[in-house]
Amino acid sequence: MEKFLDQKVIKQIEEAFSELQEPVQVLYFGSQDQCDACAETQQLLEEVSAVNDKVELNVYDLQANRDIAEKFNVTNAPGIVIAAKNDADVKNFGIQFSGTPSGYEFSTLINDIMAVSRRDSGLTETTRAFLKQLDQPVHLQVFVTPSCPYCPRAVLLAHQMAMENPRMIRAEGVEATQFPELANRFNVRGVPQTVINSGAGIVVGAVPEQNLLAEIRRALQNYRVPHN
Repeated sequence: MEKFLDQKVIKQIEEAFSELQEPVQVLYFGSQDQCDACAETQQLLEEVSAVNDKVELNVYDLQANRDIAEKFNVTNAPGIVIAAKNDADVKNFGIQFSGTPSGYEFSTLINDIMAVSRRDSGLTETTRAFLKQLDQPVHLQVFVTPSCPYCPRAVLLAHQMAMENPRMIRAEGVEATQFPELANRFNVRGVPQTVINSGAGIVVGAVPEQNLLAEIRRALQNYRVPHN
């Protein structure tokens, strides 16, 4: 299969990854059951992870490795998790993609790897403090398309928030054209659209940090989910 990344792009990734600090574990979940995008998604991740040895890729099958998928709350294929690797330990930061991070979303993949490598979300202290004290689960689903230039900012913000409290927050970038049934369920008509806790809150557009935080607050006031 022809490579996705040309030498110019690989050079850019090499420059970005030269600043990697701590190891990153990328977990890929594919499926042999009606997954047209799985092969190309796996190849893309293989090419990215080959650029720097601080990025390690593990490949799983959603059905055959159901225990690992459940551990990381992955339900869709292709599915991607960007986690921290500390020796033999893999720490889940709640950062996920459902679908192929192509087009503009490729930059989100690279920026996620960089953020996890730093072990720092980069959010304001006010936002960090609120997220760390959450005692209710928050599921952020950011619907995107590869041709949307504003989408990476929305996905990255959700992923940054998950980093602050992955025990309570799961942030998932969803490629709307690859998961149309999911997009239709939440009446996605434009992207980016962030769905909070299955529709308890909705944010349309790439909004500032404080705006998303305010909508999370509002959604949690109106929607309580039991958790273990």
